Amino acid sequence: MDPWLHFGKTDYLLFETWRPSSNGAIAGASIAIFAFGILDRSLAALRRSREDHWRTRTLALLSKPPTRTPLSPTPDHAKAGGAGESVEEVPASESSHDVKTVSRPTLRSIPPFIPSHDIPRGIIHAIQTAFSYILMLIVMTFNAAYIISVILGLGVGEVLFGRVTQGENTH
Repeated sequence: MDPWLHFGKTDYLLFETWRPSSNGAIAGASIAIFAFGILDRSLAALRRSREDHWRTRTLALLSKPPTRTPLSPTPDHAKAGGAGESVEEVPASESSHDVKTVSRPTLRSIPPFIPSHDIPRGIIHAIQTAFSYILMLIVMTFNAAYIISVILGLGVGEVLFGRVTQGENTH
């Protein structure tokens, strides 16, 4: 491996057995790297769109009124309004022998753990991180053809999928 930019045929590409040595093999590897860059950007777009979907579903779940069960009745004064709020009971007056409670809403700062949202989010993030490391290892070959393929693939992928943004409303 030459530690400078070059267009050589002596570089290993990710594996010891994958060593493109002809012009056709290098062109094929460059096309595959280009497609991999586009795939990386499409995965990033998928993740952004899913994040928006999961956020909307979480807010919908949090805005539903709590259900009462016969085993744990909720007193009327402990009901809070609003999405993402919880209720904290505090004494109304310290001077009175008769302690009354009033409700004070507090905002929820972290969404709840929802396995159907958080497990796929973790899987997509792990795959996206693996793609990023693979692209980094390809760039570390210092082969200019491979580096150009990575840059062009990521650029074309961003042109194709960059419009999919987090928090975008289509209403």
